[in-house]
Amino acid sequence: MAEIYLVEFKGTRREFFYNSYYHALKESDYVIVEAERGEDIGRVSKKVTGSPEFIGAEKPRSILRRAGDEDHERLEQLRARELQYKAEVVEMISQHGLPMKVVDVESQYDGNKMTVFFTADHRVDFRGLVKDLASRYRTRIELRQIGVRDEARRLGGYGICGLPQCCSTFIREFAPISTQHAREQNLPLNPSKISGNCGRLLCCLRYEADMYTAAKAKLPNVGTRIQTKHGNGVVVRIDVFNEEAILRDEDGVLFRSSSDDIIKRESKIDKRVAEEARGPEEIADSAESREELRQLDLDDTE
Repeated sequence: MAEIYLVEFKGTRREFFYNSYYHALKESDYVIVEAERGEDIGRVSKKVTGSPEFIGAEKPRSILRRAGDEDHERLEQLRARELQYKAEVVEMISQHGLPMKVVDVESQYDGNKMTVFFTADHRVDFRGLVKDLASRYRTRIELRQIGVRDEARRLGGYGICGLPQCCSTFIREFAPISTQHAREQNLPLNPSKISGNCGRLLCCLRYEADMYTAAKAKLPNVGTRIQTKHGNGVVVRIDVFNEEAILRDEDGVLFRSSSDDIIKRESKIDKRVAEEARGPEEIADSAESREELRQLDLDDTE
């Protein structure tokens, strides 16, 4: 059976392909692959090991050949033309008076297809625009409406952490996110601090939430009075990364305790300590901020 490779295209689009002709391939090689109608070019992301059953019902197409020097030159020219096409499409949309924002234009390597990615607040009747585009470029035209998260993925960029966006690197599917995930991680409910480049809640709030939940389940809640091998005290904070509780004894001295060191827990919660642990920034300061948080929740659960 032929090897299977994951190939990445423009805008972090990824598909699986068979190495039907047994080319010698390695990661980062550019390859010419079969497309729905014709040929396309992409970069080898990785070789798939193990059973290919997870790929799904649709049978992968084939890798036709490795890209040569001429293919690389043609790809550079294609990317340059796409910038020109984008400007022309924006102008045509303006002429049609359509409420659309063009995110990107992607041309298939062989020129048999052009895809226009756009965002819009509502459904758009672009049938007249498609006819004009097809007449101008003499190729198959596809207009694809995407969300703001997909827009950020296609455009790329860096998050507030200083690293490349999660959506542009390893996240393949967007899971629902709410401000409750920020609360569970003791983050300040400041819309500007918990929102990504797309204007929606940070993706990391969702995929890190399970770790916080698992770590907190091993330890008592903040405000709980407990007995440990190192002394008695009230839990004032949970150190999720070290899976330890930070306690304050009767003399006001702070010390740490793991779940294995806990001897006894009291069910009664010190509400004052629990309230202090929330921090001054957890609650939105103004009605405007509260409305922004409410809108973030609505946007990410639609």
